Amino acid sequence: MIFQLEYVYYIAGIFLAIISILSFTDKSNPRRFTTALFWGLFGISFIFGKVIPPLYMGILVIVLAIIAGFGGVRMGSYQQTTDQEREASSRRFGNKLFIPALLIPIVTVIGSVVLKKTQIGDLFLLDQQNVTLVSLGIACMISLVVAMSITRTKGIQPIKESRRLLDAIGWASVLPQMLATLGALFGAAGVGTVVADLVGSAIPVDNRFFVVVAYVVGMALFTMVMGNAFAAFPVMTAGIGLPLLVQMHGGDPAVLGAIGMFSGYCGTLLTPMAANFNIVPAALLDLPDKNAVIKAQAPTALILLTVNVFLMYYLLF
Repeated sequence: MIFQLEYVYYIAGIFLAIISILSFTDKSNPRRFTTALFWGLFGISFIFGKVIPPLYMGILVIVLAIIAGFGGVRMGSYQQTTDQEREASSRRFGNKLFIPALLIPIVTVIGSVVLKKTQIGDLFLLDQQNVTLVSLGIACMISLVVAMSITRTKGIQPIKESRRLLDAIGWASVLPQMLATLGALFGAAGVGTVVADLVGSAIPVDNRFFVVVAYVVGMALFTMVMGNAFAAFPVMTAGIGLPLLVQMHGGDPAVLGAIGMFSGYCGTLLTPMAANFNIVPAALLDLPDKNAVIKAQAPTALILLTVNVFLMYYLLF
């Protein structure tokens, strides 16, 4: 294939390496050395993750956790424009500012659906094992070029602005990757089997409705604990979804996966563990209540979760 997932990782790693250098040279940051080390190590995981032995990668992750745990990631100086300049820029560009953001999902869908099987000679255009992720990476690069063209931005200014946002989010930006990995570890450790045993002793597994409720609600609850539906999915699916709903009751795996993940996302709306979704926005918006986003989302999440139970029950079988 021409565009592989590894290329996306390399670009992300280089991006983080530049942010690390910018952090190191920012003397206004009281923790510039640890901040630079944090983003530098994170970048190394993307660039060299395929060749670094698991033991050393584990040590790297522990170092990241120590730096974050002791408040080593801080904000610095970013040479931001004034509020008046941003307002003037907004009026000048108008709705054109939405074009880069809209291009990301549009190009991702085109790559995932239209160009999925495209070949140039004997080579596939996109990595066949990771078509959507590669399409997303390409979409982000195209969006960046278009955004720079619209705003006439030059040099590494987009990376400088990205650094400001990353520093504002801090260590929480690492959570999706770490929690997804943790979910895979839980699955390999046999946590799904333990969940299956607990469910089997608590509810009548021959009753489809009760098993559906256990899976849908369990996905939401486990996501609330893990902070990420991707981490909860392998555990709950291995413990309840596949053995009980698919194998025992003959459910459709495609429906199980789609509605199961949707149920997990309901849990994402309800937990502070999903810091990058729920806590970071509150911090960026300077909300007095750090749980304000969760409180606003809770009614929607509970309604959707209830609907998912019945969707799963009527569509799965």
